[in-house]
Amino acid sequence: MQSASDRPEYPAHWEADVVLRDGGTARIRPITVDDAERLVSFYEQVSDESKYYRFFAPYPRLSAKDVHRFTHHDFVDRVGLAATVGGEFIATVRYDRIGADGMAASAPADEAEVAFLVQDAHQGRGVASALLEHIAAVARERGIRRFAAEVLPANTKMIKVFTDAGYTQKRSFEDGVVRLEFDLEPTERSLAVQRAREQRAEARSVRRLLAPGSVAVIGTGRTPGGVGRGLLRNIRASGFTGRLHAVNKALPDDLRELDGVPAHRSVRDIDGPVDLAVVAVPAEHVPEAVTECGAHGVQGLVVVSAGYAESGPEGRERQRALVRQARAYGMRIIGPNSFGVINTSPEVLLNASLAPELPRAGRIGLFTQSGAIGTALLSRLHRRGGGVTGVTGVSTFVSAGNRADVSGNDVLQYWYDDPDTDVVLMYLESIGNPRKFTRLSRRTAVAKPLVVVQGAGSAPQGHAVRATRLPHTTVSALLRQAGVIRVDTITELVDTGLLLARQPLPRGPKVAILGNSESLGVLTYDACLSAGLRPQPLRDLTTQASADDFHAALSRALADDTCDAVVVTAIPAIGESSPGDAELAEALRSAAAAVPTKPVLVVHVELGGLAEALSAATSTAPHATGSAPPALATTRASDATTGPPAGPAAGPTSAAGPTSAATGPSTAAATGPTTAAAAPTPQTPAPEDSRLIPAYPAAERAVRALAEAVRYGQWRRDAADPGRVPEYEDVDEKGAARLIDGLLARGQGLTLGPDDACELLGRYGIRVRRALPAPTPDDAARAARDLGYPVALKATAPHLRHRADLGGVRLDLADEEQLRRAYAELTGLFGRPEELRPVVQGMAPRGVDTVVRAVIDPAAGAVLSFGLAGAASQLLDDMAHRLVPVTDRDATSLVRSIRTAPLLFGWRGSAPVDTPALEELLLRLSRLVDDHPEVVAVTLEPVVVAPHGLSVLDASVRLAPPPARDDLGPRTLPVY
Repeated sequence: MQSASDRPEYPAHWEADVVLRDGGTARIRPITVDDAERLVSFYEQVSDESKYYRFFAPYPRLSAKDVHRFTHHDFVDRVGLAATVGGEFIATVRYDRIGADGMAASAPADEAEVAFLVQDAHQGRGVASALLEHIAAVARERGIRRFAAEVLPANTKMIKVFTDAGYTQKRSFEDGVVRLEFDLEPTERSLAVQRAREQRAEARSVRRLLAPGSVAVIGTGRTPGGVGRGLLRNIRASGFTGRLHAVNKALPDDLRELDGVPAHRSVRDIDGPVDLAVVAVPAEHVPEAVTECGAHGVQGLVVVSAGYAESGPEGRERQRALVRQARAYGMRIIGPNSFGVINTSPEVLLNASLAPELPRAGRIGLFTQSGAIGTALLSRLHRRGGGVTGVTGVSTFVSAGNRADVSGNDVLQYWYDDPDTDVVLMYLESIGNPRKFTRLSRRTAVAKPLVVVQGAGSAPQGHAVRATRLPHTTVSALLRQAGVIRVDTITELVDTGLLLARQPLPRGPKVAILGNSESLGVLTYDACLSAGLRPQPLRDLTTQASADDFHAALSRALADDTCDAVVVTAIPAIGESSPGDAELAEALRSAAAAVPTKPVLVVHVELGGLAEALSAATSTAPHATGSAPPALATTRASDATTGPPAGPAAGPTSAAGPTSAATGPSTAAATGPTTAAAAPTPQTPAPEDSRLIPAYPAAERAVRALAEAVRYGQWRRDAADPGRVPEYEDVDEKGAARLIDGLLARGQGLTLGPDDACELLGRYGIRVRRALPAPTPDDAARAARDLGYPVALKATAPHLRHRADLGGVRLDLADEEQLRRAYAELTGLFGRPEELRPVVQGMAPRGVDTVVRAVIDPAAGAVLSFGLAGAASQLLDDMAHRLVPVTDRDATSLVRSIRTAPLLFGWRGSAPVDTPALEELLLRLSRLVDDHPEVVAVTLEPVVVAPHGLSVLDASVRLAPPPARDDLGPRTLPVY
């Protein structure tokens, strides 16, 4: 018997929670000697056919020897993993290291036999595929590079698991057995397979939460009022198409209904499956509720209860325990401290949130972490009238609360291929996994717009966030590179989202401006210039313009090939010929409909009647025969804040809903965009393909939204051809690897000396100009003779390094006399040579001084940065950033992204510099840090870019063991 002291150390870092193909979860962990009973129980539930496939013979039960063998591992040469749900095994996998003769072996043998067994009830859920990813990662960690598996030809499911994994493999057939051998090194195909499986599994796990067939609300009070009773009322009032149950353990035994809903004392008492449980009980009672849900087979939880990580360290531990408990039963959690979820699909009609009414159905997916911001966004979207009626309403809404489990990444996976969502709006107070979020954002943005407000401060209590050393501005720049439309306020979030929800993307930055107010047109023109757009000369229609005048002017502008978008400005007009609001809305809509490939926006000033008409023109809510179309309240331009709206509209009662929309005209003035289209009859919904024109109360807001759409449209066009990572024949990747290994053998992390840094960079074709130390004037003279005049004398002390403005550099020293004089000046000004650390360097051709940096951030990954050298650029933070690996198109855009880029291209008559050489340098450095993650930081400063060629005058390189890359490892759920 193996005693506890004799056991190998348990590899706790192999434990992981995973999402399976059907959206459920399982826990993967090493098998230990304490699992004997679990193993036997598991094996008894496996069919005889599956046992035959595993052992190639009838094998009804495990012997004591088998149990000992399958539970005793050294976690090096023999490893077993189990997938568990509810603490019980549902599948196992093991490997045994073998030598060339096929017998048991130890390192340095690098091959192992692998075998799986999955309970029949859980086959088809992707358990074996998940186990293969994890056992392969374990094997690589233990020095195993290749797996071998022997499978019966009839076991097609297991053969498919191996062949679909994407590894490089070899197949043979001998003695009636298929033998598969495959390398464990990840390939592009294996990573693609893994990420496709990740997307399908995580999307389905969210779909189970947003489209349940049955819901139980746990914590419904016996008397009206309270959170649980309110949630029950909201779900019922939304017209939920599935089965609804009320649960409260304090209910009397004889109570069978609550608000017309079947009532139960426990989830276990419900006859039939429950897909989703909405938990609204005090935090101390949540574990009991979760246990009952798990025992009943509930698929997911929305936890509205507070008292978790947002309340301090004790609550944080309570939150971690909640996640562990739920995942043990295969359930995912939205929350805790969640505002709830909404799905407006006619097939679901679920309002499991604290918003008292279901928002209008539409094409916008909305995600927030904060319940208060969620309330404000729903309210603001609702108050925009036609902007959220019909096709521009909400498809689904998720408030993640503390984001203990389901995060923005999971919901992005769902929205990526959700046919009901065209635009994604996200308010993120923190990003838990920036590397993954960037990857998912890039893929999503290719298919549909993704608009994000990202909090700039510290993460709120309860949000676990990976540490990043990157400034907020850098993270924002990287998100933009990934196609994210990054805005600063929820007003901009809604403004931009409503434009993208129904208008086409502009083909370029050229904007036509027309309207009946020259002053408003000038404001719009100036706003376009400030936003980087190219406005055309104003087309003033005068205040006497009729609806026909607007129609004709808009038609001409849209027909102009030099116009990419049109902004229409409108002010109230007085006179018999002035158009009515409905007449003007129809004139604009009909003109825009004739050219559906160009976006049209309206800027209006205090046009309550027009806003009412525009709202009525696009409402899809049914009205009583003979009643007037609904007019949603419009709002004042002063209400463009980032927080919840003031007054009653800030509360949940104004979140959304057709009832409040149909109460008649409002006297409030407009603050948000409405949308113009043809006015259907009161009983007829707006057609699905109607052209909705967003209207804004301020020129700046309309132009800002348009500018974001222009940038996004350009990104989409660029994404169609992202460029390539070029190959360079003079790159010595293997030589660099040997050098790095040798240098790291000296210690865990080190900054390289000048010679080592130059040698490593040289392996990638990056040449650094020699700089010779000059501790004395005589040493300086000898160095200058070796290098050849003219030379530069530089102080390299930390406080003077790269600070030519402080006078620590002397240039163009033509002979020894000038050199010695300069040496005396430097030491006289700044102190002794040992303090200055002077060096002598050959003069480089004159040009523009730049700086190039690369850093591996533990959260975001490898980042390449570029800017001009000098105090001015540092003060203005004028640096551009790209994620590594950088393509040739990335390098080209990186050089042109900084505000001071004109200095590189002949500004004010200066000679343009060699930007192709600069782009090649960026690409070579990107290759270096991508090929060798041990290179955790590189700074090239200054890099003098001349009209012909460039010179790297100084380089700093830091090596360290590379940070873990979970994006290359097996699929896992985060542990917060």
